[in-house]
Amino acid sequence: MTPEVPVVGSALRPVGMDALRKRWGWCLAVGVLLVVLGLIAIGSAAVATLATMLVIGWLLAAGGVAMVAHAFAVKGWSGFFIDLVGGLLYAAVGLLVVANPVESAVTLTLVIAALLVVGGVFRIGLFFSARYPHSPWLLLNGVVNLLLGLVIWSQWPLDGLWVIGTVVGIDLIFNGWALVMLGLAARSHPAGDL
Repeated sequence: MTPEVPVVGSALRPVGMDALRKRWGWCLAVGVLLVVLGLIAIGSAAVATLATMLVIGWLLAAGGVAMVAHAFAVKGWSGFFIDLVGGLLYAAVGLLVVANPVESAVTLTLVIAALLVVGGVFRIGLFFSARYPHSPWLLLNGVVNLLLGLVIWSQWPLDGLWVIGTVVGIDLIFNGWALVMLGLAARSHPAGDL
């Protein structure tokens, strides 16, 4: 006998929605906080960019130290040298990013621009080579990526101080808005009906 799956409309009923309904205010508050933090990040994009680069740098350095420790903890295995060199490279790159956050942001911005251009060209090419239902969205995605990459590239290196902070801010805003909407949806549904 197959267990019955609860259904709301045409979607599967998520597990734990009753608990979410009871804590909808928390979800709403965290969402509003993320939106506010996103707006602050966009408003001070250079500071957000530098903070992001410092966090990335310290995470890479900590990961490198962990990899080196792992290499020595299991030094009898054949991957010792790879773990050791990989860990040293992670730590070195992390410390370089921490020591030079502005230059790191400028370099990472160029990499982001290149990825957007290449990804956009790839999506546009895919649209013309393999049509399927709703493929115009693929074309739109490719065109937006291509144009965004070209705009970032055309302003490089000047935009190296604001692009990453702006992207972090936009991500925070969208995540926060999704939580706000989830909290409001949970509040408006009666118990046991989610």
